[in-house]
Amino acid sequence: MKRWAWALCVCVAAPAWPVARDLADLSLEELATLEVTSVSRRGEPLRAAPASIYVITANAIRRAGVSSLPEALRLAPNLQVARIDATQYAISARGFNNAIGNKLLVLIDGRTVYTPFFSGVFWDQQDVLLDDVERIEVISGPGATLWGANAVNGVINILTRASADTQGTVVAGGAGTLERGLSLRHGVALGEGAHLRVYGKTTRAKATETAAGTDRADANERHQAGLRADWVAGTDTFTVQGDIYRTRAEHRGVLLGTELTPIEGSGANLLGRWTRRLSDGGELRIQAYLDHMEREDALLYRPTVDLADLEAQHAFRQGRHQIVWGGGYRRAQDRLERGLFFGFVPERQTLSWGNLFVQDELTLGDALSLTLGLKLEHNDFTGLEPLPNLRLAWRPVPHQLVWTALSRAVRAPARLDRDIRLPPTPPYIIAGGPDFRSEVANVFELGWRGQFTVGWSGSATAFVSDWKHLRSGQPPPNAQVQNMIDGRTYGLEAWADWQVLPAWRLSGGFTTLQKDLDLRPGSTDPVGPANLGDDPSFQWSLRATVTPVEGQELELALRRVGSLPQAGVPAYTAFDALYGWRVSRDLELSLVGQNLLDPGHAEFGAAPGRSEVGRGIGLWLRWSL
Repeated sequence: MKRWAWALCVCVAAPAWPVARDLADLSLEELATLEVTSVSRRGEPLRAAPASIYVITANAIRRAGVSSLPEALRLAPNLQVARIDATQYAISARGFNNAIGNKLLVLIDGRTVYTPFFSGVFWDQQDVLLDDVERIEVISGPGATLWGANAVNGVINILTRASADTQGTVVAGGAGTLERGLSLRHGVALGEGAHLRVYGKTTRAKATETAAGTDRADANERHQAGLRADWVAGTDTFTVQGDIYRTRAEHRGVLLGTELTPIEGSGANLLGRWTRRLSDGGELRIQAYLDHMEREDALLYRPTVDLADLEAQHAFRQGRHQIVWGGGYRRAQDRLERGLFFGFVPERQTLSWGNLFVQDELTLGDALSLTLGLKLEHNDFTGLEPLPNLRLAWRPVPHQLVWTALSRAVRAPARLDRDIRLPPTPPYIIAGGPDFRSEVANVFELGWRGQFTVGWSGSATAFVSDWKHLRSGQPPPNAQVQNMIDGRTYGLEAWADWQVLPAWRLSGGFTTLQKDLDLRPGSTDPVGPANLGDDPSFQWSLRATVTPVEGQELELALRRVGSLPQAGVPAYTAFDALYGWRVSRDLELSLVGQNLLDPGHAEFGAAPGRSEVGRGIGLWLRWSL
């Protein structure tokens, strides 16, 4: 009874409810002209971008009632998002989904957030204040020419609002059966052309249960604060932003005589960016950031990583050519202290990456354009990696785009491939592969994007990826990590939006994926491709947004995800609902229901210890002061 009283009365934190009309309130026709930057590193209309890109808008996040970044990513039909436990997720595009997601590049306001020693993302340590998000651009397919190694199967680019667009004070919060939290944001003007916002948030996620009803020790609390300052001086724009955070999970007991202390994470980052608009219509941008991350996991390992990154780019038009070029340098120092199961040899390492890139979009006629791009990226493990890209776009009629692309992308080695040891002291059962090389994907894509009427738009993409040198292993003892798996993956992804009536919008999407992967002759890998992630062969989603009367809205979402063959996770259907009420100009309330069709279902991992994602009900509030 006390738990429900807290859930219904505390009314503290999470989703963000902008009252003013924002990008996401646009009609489908206006939304198609929304500028995106992830495809070409410069602004271009969404309907003209020759890539499989889906934009999650601020209003879509608000209407979904989500309270974390991974849950917001479920809104992209070209992503597979699977919840592992209370705070950890497996997120991928076009396959190879696992807890480390090493073929998907994630950026937050231009800052790459994948962890360099394993090429993946700790999703329980990455978050933003959702109230500040302007949009999330999700590209499925390679983006290596512009974004570099690890942008193999996709790019997630999270963009927050300029501080000038987040003035005033907002308190947001909520509580429910699965989580509770509180956030506060305050924005002020610093003078002519200068603005600042600061924020703080705290969240608490309840522990999950297994199918047998046993509590898992994964309850988690997270605290985060940050700021962003923007100022404009003539043709120059400056941005400084940073965050600091700390997470802590439950105590996990004792295993093999070792105390499994809580998983704890902490970190901080600071970014600076200067952008100048040039007289010829071009743009020059220089950006630098520092990132510090620590993680305490007595079961696996204890990493500390300090990263510095610098990049510059220049975009300009020359006749029929739209050119963007630039380069960057990244340096990471890490200390990977051993845990109960894993260690790294050497324990400390310094790695660097450097790159130069150029991309030219050539206008061949009124309806035809050709894009040629190349990035040369150097890493300390495999040296120089060429990452080329060719795209052809054709507009047969207004509001219709047909495009095709050929790309080469690589997943460069990380210390997890070269230096891992299991157990952390000799004799080893598994050891990193000193000769491990880059995993290579050569990808062909054929896509369409269009708008047949003012109220109907859609996108569809077919792809085939030819893979070489995928990660494989050997039977223990003294097993080394190798590159002995080749093959193909292929599939289809599509989505559409239909404005049925002014107060009624429908959207839906589906993806299919087939994998044809085999061990090379001579491999002794006892498991083979089954170690390369666990993916459904299909998933689909439907979403309805209804505004019955002014100031009230109803959001209904249904999704179906196919079974995961490796871990034996059954297919499941989930249904979410949100009812929102704008009580006044400054106050909004939302009642959110998640996974309403069943008391719980598994989304990832092996039985019997895997988490069941349970049904949840929460009440959320947003108050502008």
